[in-house]
Amino acid sequence: MTQPTQQTTWNAVDAYFSEQLVGHDPALEAATAAADAAGLPKIAVAPNQGKLLHLLALTQGARRILEVGTLGGYSTIWLARALPADGTLISLELDPRHAEVARGNLARAGLGEVAEVRVGRAADSLAALVEQGEEPFDLVFIDADKPSNPEYFRRALQLTGPGSLIIVDNVVRGGAIADAASTDPAIVGTRTLHELIAAEPRVTGTSVQTVGSKGYDGFTLVRVQG
Repeated sequence: MTQPTQQTTWNAVDAYFSEQLVGHDPALEAATAAADAAGLPKIAVAPNQGKLLHLLALTQGARRILEVGTLGGYSTIWLARALPADGTLISLELDPRHAEVARGNLARAGLGEVAEVRVGRAADSLAALVEQGEEPFDLVFIDADKPSNPEYFRRALQLTGPGSLIIVDNVVRGGAIADAASTDPAIVGTRTLHELIAAEPRVTGTSVQTVGSKGYDGFTLVRVQG
């Protein structure tokens, strides 16, 4: 008998949890189908991870959410669903084609008036938000190009206040985050991110390793203290 691989087991466990605790969701399934049809990379969060974002936003009582990296809007839907009727979500996306797919997915999910997708370099969009004096965001989800993680974190600090949460995805990089000699820009950027967090007295945070349908990775959770 063929023994299951680790990834096969992780996929099965994720599928079980998603079936039991997420279930059938037409809007999310349509979003995934639209992203696949448009040829977007298959790098959206898994259903159970999306629900974790949703629960964190609910627990936070978030009224304003900022997302860095929209892709097809799958995680955007999860986050936007946690907002009250008068809540706001701004999602930043570099690729106009991705943004178009995401807007369609948000509209089908009934969230087109709650979530706004802005197109452009995230660093530029974040700088514009700071210059505009945006009201602080209660939760920031960073899931974009990893070399820019330090810049995204610095800007997130400018756009949040005491009690806000900052979540950064894909920080373990299959374990490569532990390689201090790595020259991979994604690893260098993510290690620099954690050095910034460790040195920043205004925040406290931790990182968690995960396994699942997305492989071996993890996320960092930061709370702004003051």
